[in-house]
Amino acid sequence: MMSEAPLWSPSPAAIAASPMTAFMEAASRASGSDLRDYDQLHEWSVGKREAFWSLVWDHCGVIGEKGGRIMVDGDRMPGAAFFPDARLNFAENLLRRKGPTDAIVFRGEDKVSRRLSWDDLHALVSRMQQLFRREGVSPGDRIAAMMPNMPEAVAGMLAAASLGAIWSSCSPDFGVQGVLDRFGQIEPVLFIAPDGYWYAGKRIEIGEKVAAAMARMPSVRKALIVDYLGAADEVAKAVPRGEGLAAALSPFEPAEVTFERLPFSHPLYILYSSGTTGIPKCIVHSAGGTLIQHLKEQRLHCGIVEGDRFFYFTTCGWMMWNWLVSGLASGATLLLYDGSPFHPDGRVLFDFAEAEKMTYFGTSAKFIDAVHKSGLRPIDTHDLSTVRVISSTGSPLSPDSFVFVYEGIKKDVHLASISGGTDIVSCFVLGIPTKPVWIGEIQGPGLGMAVDVWDDEGRHIAGGKGELVCTRGFPSMPIRFWNDPDGAKYHGAYFERFDNVWCHGDFAEWTKHGGIIIHGRSDATLNPGGVRIGTAEIYNQVEQMPEIAEAICIGQDWEGDVRVVLFVRPAGGVTLDKELEQRIRAKIRSGASPRHVPAKIVAVRDIPRTKSGKITELAVRDVVHGRTVKNKEALANPEALEFYKNIPELQV
Repeated sequence: MMSEAPLWSPSPAAIAASPMTAFMEAASRASGSDLRDYDQLHEWSVGKREAFWSLVWDHCGVIGEKGGRIMVDGDRMPGAAFFPDARLNFAENLLRRKGPTDAIVFRGEDKVSRRLSWDDLHALVSRMQQLFRREGVSPGDRIAAMMPNMPEAVAGMLAAASLGAIWSSCSPDFGVQGVLDRFGQIEPVLFIAPDGYWYAGKRIEIGEKVAAAMARMPSVRKALIVDYLGAADEVAKAVPRGEGLAAALSPFEPAEVTFERLPFSHPLYILYSSGTTGIPKCIVHSAGGTLIQHLKEQRLHCGIVEGDRFFYFTTCGWMMWNWLVSGLASGATLLLYDGSPFHPDGRVLFDFAEAEKMTYFGTSAKFIDAVHKSGLRPIDTHDLSTVRVISSTGSPLSPDSFVFVYEGIKKDVHLASISGGTDIVSCFVLGIPTKPVWIGEIQGPGLGMAVDVWDDEGRHIAGGKGELVCTRGFPSMPIRFWNDPDGAKYHGAYFERFDNVWCHGDFAEWTKHGGIIIHGRSDATLNPGGVRIGTAEIYNQVEQMPEIAEAICIGQDWEGDVRVVLFVRPAGGVTLDKELEQRIRAKIRSGASPRHVPAKIVAVRDIPRTKSGKITELAVRDVVHGRTVKNKEALANPEALEFYKNIPELQV
């Protein structure tokens, strides 16, 4: 399906108007060089990191005291320090705008709709800040939230950050143990939760779950219950140390928000690894590193400017929520959606885009594939004329989905497939608005990110598959893992494979266009006959078939080797028979290679996913091999694992 022509190219006018072009001109002046294209700009950004990150601070207008030093111990990973003399406050940078225009537009399915102006947002943050102060919150304290993607989550984070407290969130569909596995490790002083939430049109009450979690979090001084279903005060009465948020805020009148300026490396967020192989790792991110990395990505790579209307479909348990809310620092309006993206049908997010004149439409590869398979064609049914960028992440976007975006959603749009992760709360590789989009490819590495693909011996691979690495330090590296006093867990997670080099755990490949293809996670790669195969290469073929709703692939240890096993969930009304098996094998053989063809194809009723929607090859592999999955609480549908136990076809 690869083509010799790009799917899309930016017009000369779009290139000239791009914030990336303005930054390139500023970099040329700062460096005394004539940087003529993105590749030259990127080379300068990783070769002269001090000059680059200093320019990002100035060009993006970071509010704070920059200090004299830009980078110390820049060759150490971990250990590189950026802006060690700086003082700033994350919330101050996000709350730079005031006025009556929209700061947040919120939809909770078809049940709740709200708007907050910039003045409204300032007022809510001010009142929450005063409440947190009354509860004794001080810099370094943790505030934990099990929240829907709604305005109170954004305001709570900003109020916490304004005081130098550390924000940590998950989504309200987590079970009690999943909440405790995360927040129990970090000992929060406040806990924020809703009275419930809406999903697929259903009212989901969670009061008992909140009460059970609070009973086992003795560090929490108060649980604040946010009204979403109209029952906050009633729920709060049954929760230990509980109080409705509205009642708790009632003594406080809006005032000017105050901001505690703290070091660049002061902790801002604690995020969590998916955790299917054990208790989740608590990854601590800095205020300065998060801010400057997000400003770089959103202003330059995404082209976000003041007044844009910025959407990403996410929950508060996925790093894309943390990434989305940073859009406030560019003066963008946040478009928040909570609930099912298919309720009442697959048109709902496109309805939201049209109604709110969305400029940036962020979603997942799985959503794009599902829209394609549903037969929807928003290009024919919706006015998406304001949408400049469609972005996809969460898993590799298949070549078929690249084509569908342009044929079925919008012809003239920048399709930005992006990849990075919770580990860096940002991207390694992402969209580049001044370059063409090629089918199946992420456009290239981010500015300041010394990304490469290495073989097992630590050598650069120009055209083959290998490990995605980053060879130089960058500001959004975690500052530490929580409860990791000697740094052993942090070092083991990223720096054990190659000394002083970040090894991300993605199986990747450079393209002839300077782009990147991610073939899946390295720990999920298949190794039949000693040849490494990325699972995404198989999914790209199978997911083109309308008979297959979705698939998951593992390597099964068998007779001293590894055999490829493909599990498929057939589309409605379809049965996996011998004829369909043959067509699946033929599709994979012709579209990928003979060695990609699975030895076994098995139909299953469901495929297990994490809370953020990622399929979990490792958990399936453990079940198939009779091993215990250590942390089922990380899964959205742990019951699906039962379908992979003791399958007769895999015993022969």
